[in-house]
Amino acid sequence: MSALLLAAPVFGADSFPVRGRILLGVFITVLLVPVLPEMPVMDPMSPIGLVLISQQLLIGLSMGFILQMMFAAVVIAGQSLAVTMGLGFAMSVDPQNGVQVPVLSQFYVILATLIFLSVNGHLALLHLLGQSFELLPVGGAFWDAQSAMRLVAWASQMFALALLMALPTLTALLLINLAFGVITRAAPQLNIFAVGFPVTIMAGFIFILLSLPSVTDLLIQMFDNVLTQSILLLP
Repeated sequence: MSALLLAAPVFGADSFPVRGRILLGVFITVLLVPVLPEMPVMDPMSPIGLVLISQQLLIGLSMGFILQMMFAAVVIAGQSLAVTMGLGFAMSVDPQNGVQVPVLSQFYVILATLIFLSVNGHLALLHLLGQSFELLPVGGAFWDAQSAMRLVAWASQMFALALLMALPTLTALLLINLAFGVITRAAPQLNIFAVGFPVTIMAGFIFILLSLPSVTDLLIQMFDNVLTQSILLLP
């Protein structure tokens, strides 16, 4: 449970206090213990106990990793748009990961976090955590090579989601850049850098605003798919 809270978005953010994460893990454990299947009796410091603890840590980290890939897709989409618009130099600290990202990536991360909380994604994640003890019982069968490969292959969804989020605005900006290329060929004396950057940035913001409804629907759909795939990747 602690491994999931450490790796999962929102709970594992650098802005989330470590003491609060520990207390939350203990609280969730107390709530889930009565409904969990019977656990094997073991010595935690024995070799078998250490192996079982390592397995549970790996399961929790993998579940959180799947969700983190979706938030990474949001960051990739924001970086692609920022570079195309000419805002790649405008960097800010990402509250989710604590690293420097473009301001558009930060905007999309905050938007995805609010949507994740508004659709009760955090509650669905905790429900999935309880189901994991039935799908992968402690001391039972563990992952095989095929399950591990499915988890790695799921990373391709990160780039697919980033492309779907950024594609409408990227297409519009590409057409604008093509238009500026034609204008430059027709009027070489025109200072394209003085005109192109403000127009590209303004057009980028306009198309981002127009694409927000579809991006919101896409994020909600992807949250549902990610939680569903998390269950399918566990067995």
